Amino acid sequence: MGLSGMNRQGVASWVTAYERAWRSAGTDALATIFTDDAVYRQAPYDEPVMGLPAIRQMWERERSGPDEDFTMAADTVAVDDDTAVVRVGVTYGDPLDIEFRDLWVIRFASDGRAREFEEWPFSPDIPVLVT
Repeated sequence: MGLSGMNRQGVASWVTAYERAWRSAGTDALATIFTDDAVYRQAPYDEPVMGLPAIRQMWERERSGPDEDFTMAADTVAVDDDTAVVRVGVTYGDPLDIEFRDLWVIRFASDGRAREFEEWPFSPDIPVLVT
């Protein structure tokens, strides 16, 4: 990655670092993947979690712990300058407890950390509301 934007290899490295952070005790690794003023949305209409301290609190609240049983596979769909879209499949539990297919929209700072992160999570176990 240079000043002109992110590339596929950089996005893949960031996703690997995200998974490694989720599997690590504590939240120290988050400073390597999110900027101090990052904005994190857990779903498109959710209120954003603002700033690294709030992201750290949300992170610990949302996961069972660093030894949580899950598998994750990701594929970068698109990269344009500082923005990437990644398709992520996650399954929790063995036997399967719940699964998600997510789209992540990530906007990167020039140093390769995320300044904006938005999840579009879908699960066959959680119905999508249509009005």
